[in-house]
Amino acid sequence: MSFSHQASANEQLAISICEYIAADDKSSLRKKLKSSRVKIRNIFDAVKCNGNNMLRHAIISNAADTGEYIVKNLPKSSLEDGAEIAWAEGNGHGGSPLIAVIKERAGL
Repeated sequence: MSFSHQASANEQLAISICEYIAADDKSSLRKKLKSSRVKIRNIFDAVKCNGNNMLRHAIISNAADTGEYIVKNLPKSSLEDGAEIAWAEGNGHGGSPLIAVIKERAGL
């Protein structure tokens, strides 16, 4: 019973995170992460927003502020392969301002 309760709490956290990203509400995103005691780098692979990771969700949503916040809180090594840039360019988001932020952070 407690497992399903925990799962729903995690699910609610993921929903909130996705909503804040879509709304480009960096302040609320930061508060939610802090109050939940989680770091972006620790949940990045687990949280999916409409089937995409948080960074791709930010790119799709034109959420420059939250997207930049996500990029700055990810380890460089997770961006160095250029997969997020290739995905964005391949899906019509090559003009996103986040591409430059990703390139700068990853050293590409």
